[in-house]
Amino acid sequence: MDLIKVLAEQQMKPELPVVNVGDTVRVHVRIKEGARERIQVFEGVVIAKKHGGIEETFTVRRISYGVGVEKVFPIHSPIIEKVETVRRGKVRRAKLYYLRGRVGKKAKVKERI
Repeated sequence: MDLIKVLAEQQMKPELPVVNVGDTVRVHVRIKEGARERIQVFEGVVIAKKHGGIEETFTVRRISYGVGVEKVFPIHSPIIEKVETVRRGKVRRAKLYYLRGRVGKKAKVKERI
């Protein structure tokens, strides 16, 4: 059991990005295609944070060509280059799953000042 804890602590990032539910973030992900490697950016609203420790994840949702797309990113994953906060959202819920059923202006999150 202690060996698992030691391995988990070694894999954890020393500085975590500040990601809160409701924030609009830009996630830079390292994509490997054959021998080449590039950075792909995924921008959207954080609708959920789950777990803690090494298995902590956050879910980002965006609308792409009229279709809702959600991706779950592990915070401590080595493929995540960086996470930028574009704007901070003012929300009163821990999970924003209700945004899935909304379109247009109803799906917007107010900005925290």
